[in-house]
Amino acid sequence: MKQLKFAARYIVRHWWQYLLGIAALYMVDWVNVYVPEFTGRIIDGLTDGSLNMQGAMRIVWMIAGMGLIIAIGRFGWRFFIFGAARSIEREMRGDMYAHLSQLNMNYYNQHKTGDLMAHFTNDLNSVRTLLGMTVITAFDATVMLLLVLLNMIHYVSPKLTVVAVIPLLIITVGDFFYGKIMHKRFRARQEAFSTLTDQVQESISGIRVIKAFVQERKELLAFAKTTENAKDKNLHVVRLQALMMPLMDLVVGTSTLLTLLYGGYLAIHGEITVGQFVAFNSYVGMLVWPMMAVGECITSISQGLASLGRIFGIFREQPEITDGAQTDQRITQLRGEIQLNHLTFAYPDMPDVNVLQDVSVTVRPGETLAILGRTGSGKSTVPSLLVRLYDVADGMLSIDGHDLKTIPLGVLREHIAYVPQDSFLFSDTLQNNIAFGSTEKSLSAVEHAAKLACIHDNIAEFPEQYQTVVGERGVTLSGGQKQRSSIARALMKDAPILILDDALSAVDTDTERSILGNLRQVRGGERATIIVAHRISTIQDADHILVLDDGKVAEYGTHAELLSKQGLYKSLFDKQQLEKQLNEDHAEGGEA
Repeated sequence: MKQLKFAARYIVRHWWQYLLGIAALYMVDWVNVYVPEFTGRIIDGLTDGSLNMQGAMRIVWMIAGMGLIIAIGRFGWRFFIFGAARSIEREMRGDMYAHLSQLNMNYYNQHKTGDLMAHFTNDLNSVRTLLGMTVITAFDATVMLLLVLLNMIHYVSPKLTVVAVIPLLIITVGDFFYGKIMHKRFRARQEAFSTLTDQVQESISGIRVIKAFVQERKELLAFAKTTENAKDKNLHVVRLQALMMPLMDLVVGTSTLLTLLYGGYLAIHGEITVGQFVAFNSYVGMLVWPMMAVGECITSISQGLASLGRIFGIFREQPEITDGAQTDQRITQLRGEIQLNHLTFAYPDMPDVNVLQDVSVTVRPGETLAILGRTGSGKSTVPSLLVRLYDVADGMLSIDGHDLKTIPLGVLREHIAYVPQDSFLFSDTLQNNIAFGSTEKSLSAVEHAAKLACIHDNIAEFPEQYQTVVGERGVTLSGGQKQRSSIARALMKDAPILILDDALSAVDTDTERSILGNLRQVRGGERATIIVAHRISTIQDADHILVLDDGKVAEYGTHAELLSKQGLYKSLFDKQQLEKQLNEDHAEGGEA
């Protein structure tokens, strides 16, 4: 199985820990099986008078020594095998996180956050159990079973051993069917847990919307339904375990009863000694653990393989956007001359719908290109394509004359400062958020960028100022504060290309004017800027304005040129001017 080969890559890194742990485990089992034999010898020796008290004490001290060896051995196998399993869990979690960071955006469009979180928690726990406790249980049960059976045959009686073992074979047959059913039920249980995790994550993230629309009860009922499903799937697993364990106890009890009856008969007729009879019953008791362990092993293996399969499913996904054969590693610097050459694009999940069609435009270093259009016109798709969140056909996008796919991905994104529509902030200090993409982390540099983004005065009013820890996704800040913090982060990067994707929509017009003025000062000369907006006031001073309509170029020119054309741009301008006038009149009326 591919997932077993996948797990083997991690196991071989810790082969010496497994080897030492199994050696310690074997030593414990080997010593353990001799304890009943020595006990039997003491009983027989004291019964027939062949053993005096000094001899008996010598054997007692030997048993005590065995106990010490067993204690050391048990510490050894726990230290090495559990340590290896924990190390593999850490390595696998790190590799999974690294692999997820390389996957394309389309993967995240199709997979929910809660489901991915379940892989990092529940599934990895099951895999750790598979590679830790299950390895110990399987080896211990196998070795103990063989050693005990050999001692039962050699030291006591082959006939009595057969009678004791026959009922125990029923457990092995039952375990085969038990394992197949358990695998299916545990996989369903893990999927139910993923659904539950995802719903909790989504509900907490959207708690403000839930409260604003008074949907607490509806969400509570939906959560109760998901919880009920998770409970049912867990009970399916527990019921199977609850059925299996008593049946195993019944079989073991039957074996013990037959041993007492037949063993007592043999002892009475002198075929075995009393000491051997006592030792044999101890051996039967020692057989209970291996037989019970078979069921536990099958449960753990079924659960572990189900979780391993789910984790392997993530690693099986390959990133579509990577450095490939076309990549030219000699490209290490970019100036920022951007060319869109008959750009046509459709999202992977809607291949028949072109969101951009035959768009051609050039942006030279030092110039600002504004992209304007109605909602759904495709204007925000251009920034996503420039940073290669999605790929386009060869020749449609180039920077400095290099096709986008020939530029190393790290070089491309290092030379672009991107402020997306969703102004995402980490649950960290404002200083760390603003300095996130920059090699310069000093407070003075952060303050300079914040002043350019017109957020410094707001931050200075906070009790902790730049050490203020914002809530998850920056929830403790207003929309405008989040946008300006994101702009400050982009300015800290000081990249040749700056892309603002509707990044001033939550900012008032006066602040917007100040930010744009600062941008013109610091980004003049050799830096290219692309501004995506829906407000004409944001982009009217741009060198070039591209107006998109339904993914196609509707108009192109400067602000004055487009107004003179009396087309879509002029229509949008007139509507926005009218809205502005109405808002001003309403404000004046309210003050009156």
